[in-house]
Amino acid sequence: MRREPKAGAASEATGRTADGPRMSRGQLVLLGSTADELATSVIGWASTKSDCIVVRLWLDGPQGPACLARAGDWPAADDLEKVRRCLIELSAFNVDGQFYLPLRQEGGAHASGVLHIGFGVGPPPEVIEQLPALASLLSQRLPAAIELERLHRAVERLAEAEQLQRALYAVTNMTSSSSEMDDVLRGLHRIVAGLMYAANFFIALLDRSGTQIRFAYFCDTMDAEPPAPTTGYSLEHCRGSLTAHVIMSGESLMGPSEVLETRIGGSTHDTGPQSVDWLGVPLNADGETFGAVVVQSYIETQRYSDRDRELLGFVASHIATALLRKRAHDELEERVAERTDELRDANQLLRVEVDERQRGELLQAALFRIAELGSAGDSLDSFYAALHRVIGRLLHATNFYIALLRPDGNEIEFPYSVDENERARPARALGRGMTEYVLRSGQPVLADDEVHEALAESGEVITHGVRARVWLGVPLICDSGTVGVLAVQSYDDVHRYTRRDQELLTFVSYHIANALERKRAAERLRMVNAELERRVSERTEALFAANRDLRLQIAERERFERQLKYAATHDALTGLPNRVSFQQRMAEVMGLYRADGDRRFAVLFLDLDRFKVINDSVGHLVGDDLLKQAGSRIAGVVGDCGLVARLGGDEFAILIEPLRHDDEAVALADSIIRSLDAPIRVGGKELFTSASIGITVARAHYSNPDELLRDADVALYRAKSKGRRCYEMFDEQLRREALHRLEVEGNLRRALVRNEFEPTFQPILALDGGRTVGYEALVRWRLPNGEVMLPGEFLPIAEESGLAEAIDWQVYELVLAQGWAVRESGDYISINVGARHFRSPRFVPELLRLVERYEFPPAQLCVEVTELTLLEDPASARELMRELRASGIRLALDDFGTGYSSLSYLHQFPLDVLKVDRSFVVALSAESGSNAQSVLRAICSLGRSLGMQVVAEGVETRRQLETLRLLGCDYGQGFLFARPGPLEELIKRDGRGPAKA
Repeated sequence: MRREPKAGAASEATGRTADGPRMSRGQLVLLGSTADELATSVIGWASTKSDCIVVRLWLDGPQGPACLARAGDWPAADDLEKVRRCLIELSAFNVDGQFYLPLRQEGGAHASGVLHIGFGVGPPPEVIEQLPALASLLSQRLPAAIELERLHRAVERLAEAEQLQRALYAVTNMTSSSSEMDDVLRGLHRIVAGLMYAANFFIALLDRSGTQIRFAYFCDTMDAEPPAPTTGYSLEHCRGSLTAHVIMSGESLMGPSEVLETRIGGSTHDTGPQSVDWLGVPLNADGETFGAVVVQSYIETQRYSDRDRELLGFVASHIATALLRKRAHDELEERVAERTDELRDANQLLRVEVDERQRGELLQAALFRIAELGSAGDSLDSFYAALHRVIGRLLHATNFYIALLRPDGNEIEFPYSVDENERARPARALGRGMTEYVLRSGQPVLADDEVHEALAESGEVITHGVRARVWLGVPLICDSGTVGVLAVQSYDDVHRYTRRDQELLTFVSYHIANALERKRAAERLRMVNAELERRVSERTEALFAANRDLRLQIAERERFERQLKYAATHDALTGLPNRVSFQQRMAEVMGLYRADGDRRFAVLFLDLDRFKVINDSVGHLVGDDLLKQAGSRIAGVVGDCGLVARLGGDEFAILIEPLRHDDEAVALADSIIRSLDAPIRVGGKELFTSASIGITVARAHYSNPDELLRDADVALYRAKSKGRRCYEMFDEQLRREALHRLEVEGNLRRALVRNEFEPTFQPILALDGGRTVGYEALVRWRLPNGEVMLPGEFLPIAEESGLAEAIDWQVYELVLAQGWAVRESGDYISINVGARHFRSPRFVPELLRLVERYEFPPAQLCVEVTELTLLEDPASARELMRELRASGIRLALDDFGTGYSSLSYLHQFPLDVLKVDRSFVVALSAESGSNAQSVLRAICSLGRSLGMQVVAEGVETRRQLETLRLLGCDYGQGFLFARPGPLEELIKRDGRGPAKA
């Protein structure tokens, strides 16, 4: 970017500077800080010479001579090689009436140059006299000015790159947040407007079917009738518009809208006001275009360049990724919100455990660090600063202070304070501030403007200093009572504290108070030691007489040090070793194991089942007593066999060393589980708890204690998933299973976004005549590499991860979209519906909406459910089936005979089809086929008596077909007739006209 000359440079032609006295016409004055400004000064000077016809300033750079500034016309005999030769001359010379001055900096650190001045006649003597001075001045000033100009340009390029980087960070952060899509799109508009002119900006998106365009965001200063974000416009309707062309071609367009429309073939309808300049780039994902980002200008002075085009295209690639991620996130959030009410009761305990687990992981590192700080030998100032850093990782703590009550109880002091408005907080007498209010009440306080005003009106609080927008303070409570206050505050609306922040800070404050107490005790001990040493130094000669007192003091000091060491390595609640002590011992044992492979050991990771429920129902004090007694029982069972430690919360770890056989660890785990079966009496109540245990045995590939604890934790969660009150031994198969399930779940989520699930169909035929009457839709997963995965390989994981319903809806929509092929034939299509759909009140309205959308006849749609689905909640299932039946949809009972239902349930549900499980059909070929025939005959008779069609599944042989006909079965499906395939191919293979089922 070129910089404009300063005012001083422009005035050289008249002999007057911008802020200096008038100069004589023969005097040369160089002003300016860049090469352009210096060149302008030279040209201004040369223009005062009436006989000077041309002035040019050349710079000899890496790419050859480059003209920086000029005045007049270069002579016809211009030759760049002549200029280059001039650069190596040592003095000025005259060639054909042209005067050259070489410009060179001493030392050659910068590029050299040449000043060329041409005269119509010979140069006047005063000019010749002044030209060497001009060359000297330029040699001194020009290199620095050129370097300054280069630095300015580099700074401008860095600023542009930084602005783009901030914009991309903003795009990522905005779409990763929980903001609504409208807010995200408005934020994207602001980001693009920060990079270029974007007063007129819109984002157009293609729907999943690829047939409609929706203007998700539209801002235009000239369009009086902007499109609604919820309105979809068919792609055919928009064909010929610039936006549709960008989306369909996947190429960007830039230029006046009228010119662009002529170039692409012209618009077929009114697409809004014509713009002076129009720039649109596609939104691409996985090689496909799904939308466009467009900016346009109605102002002649605001036009777009190729750089704007490249910049918008680069930003659009990030916007595309962000929009897809946001859309997938919003869709997932919508599905989760729809099912929240249904799963609340069933998942209440799970959510409590997950929340506790997440909170434990969040606090674990902070509490461990606080414990370390309390045991470290640093000064109190370093301790307070380190505490500030720990709190800052948990919540916003830019403004943070610690207030402590002095021993006399009349004043409070502030040993540590960091605040953007109050640089210092001197000690003060107890008053009516927020800090004193927390000290008086002994309770945490979260105060916003409303709470501040309420406390002020009641006379409880008189604000000191600048009042924060949000203030959060918690008491520091030790055994002796409330000793101080820990507070954070925010002066803006960006950072707002919540009740969860209050709970988090309150919980951490207990550990901080204990660490502070230990630290102050250590500080007191240090001061006592210092005082003791001083006294010893002063009373050296009286040492013998005071020897007994000195020994007592030394013993007290050693006892106090032992107490501090014990507190740093043991759990304060149970008295068991803590995590620090346990990991130190594990590191020692691992060292011995590496030196001697026969010294094997094992780690047991244990936690109490349903401890959170007990803690919430009877209180933390009772929960603490329960932990004490449980830890005592565990330690009693382990005895001398190993080391028992409490890692935190209800988690315990056991180190068994030496380990002679793996069965020893298994036997110990079983003994611990049985020891906790007996009730624990706490606070006048009998409480029952149990334990789940994960076991890891040392192997050569473990390099540190954390890896053993990690694998033991994996085994622990496998034990919990088996129903708790059991143990699980970790092995590589367990790790592979966990990694495989995690990988498949991630692939399932990506497959949903990429629409990789598709239906395949298997025909249902009348056994008498072989006429096709219907098709059962089955789900398949087509991987990106073309491989097709069967449902049994991924549906169990989809059910567990909550993705099965989304897969079903994706397949249902494709089934109904392809259902046009059976409308005329009258054949029906059946879809399988799981139990979770039947528990959702939105299932029937959503299914009917799809049927109406694709204009599929409800009478040709059949919903298949299993017996277990009906028995989970018979009343709700019956009501839902009646709604489906009332809409004309048929109902089928799938896999009949595999459940545990009573036959009396059949007449309670409005069923049309009874599908016999394939296990009965397969049994027809076995030795016990007579029994299977009797059962099938009864089922067929029962179905006909109830007015149902009986369909036999899994027909694979001619013998089975003939037997089913003899037994009175009307319909069947299986590999004997056809394997699952595309619907159109199956209909084409039949080669028949329309038929009615």
